[in-house]
Amino acid sequence: MSNHQQNRSWTIIDGPLFAERSGSISAPNQILLHGFTQTSQSWNRYINLVNPEQPIIRVDSPGHAGSSSVAADLTTSAHMVVEQCGFGDYVGYSMGARLALHIALVHPDSVRRLVLISGSPGLRTTAEQIERQQSDEQLAREIGRVGVSQFVSKWLSNPMFANLVSTEGEIKDRLRNSVDGLVSSLTLSGTGSQQSLWDRVSELSMPVLLIVGENDQKFRQINSEMKNLISSQTELVIIQNAGHAVHLEQPKQCVSVIANFLS
Repeated sequence: MSNHQQNRSWTIIDGPLFAERSGSISAPNQILLHGFTQTSQSWNRYINLVNPEQPIIRVDSPGHAGSSSVAADLTTSAHMVVEQCGFGDYVGYSMGARLALHIALVHPDSVRRLVLISGSPGLRTTAEQIERQQSDEQLAREIGRVGVSQFVSKWLSNPMFANLVSTEGEIKDRLRNSVDGLVSSLTLSGTGSQQSLWDRVSELSMPVLLIVGENDQKFRQINSEMKNLISSQTELVIIQNAGHAVHLEQPKQCVSVIANFLS
């Protein structure tokens, strides 16, 4: 692992969410949006491999870590993030990819390029949405019952994270999340409560990069369908030996694919 991380100093950006910026050159900001139960620091494996002068903004999404007390659905979150982070290249993973997709549709002029890692435009039918809403509500009750630590252990034992080996520090970082925050995130910004964006992805006018793990069958299917619906400026990259958390399982490949696309 490179030692770029220690060369970076972070400055907090004022606003409703916890966000911080680092980097010294006048290039577009890379704005990083994390997944459910993660924090802005969950990007460290990725950040450590990026040129330390590259401007990066990392954000704690509503309901997470430094933004635990902020409750917002994805559309409201999109407005908040853009207001605080402005114009740049938006890079989102999983829940963060769903948020980045909302940002690109609600504030297209703020997005130079869009990178969606293990992303989805939501569920297509009302029946699927209702079923998922019920399972999200069940999960939310479980978080309240067992607490963050036990829930995070169970969450990471999910088959889609079979390839992901987390360090003690990375687990500890997730434990900065609160019961109330995670419950509000699931309830307001979970896949069940998200409006389907399948009929809107064709509106995306900026270049789009879709990244999925070779072993993540479900999301490979979703992303190949998305690629067909978006414009010709869309690339789909399948990363070998990776499941859902591609950027953490194969950070070097992710950094290189993203750097090529953003340049």
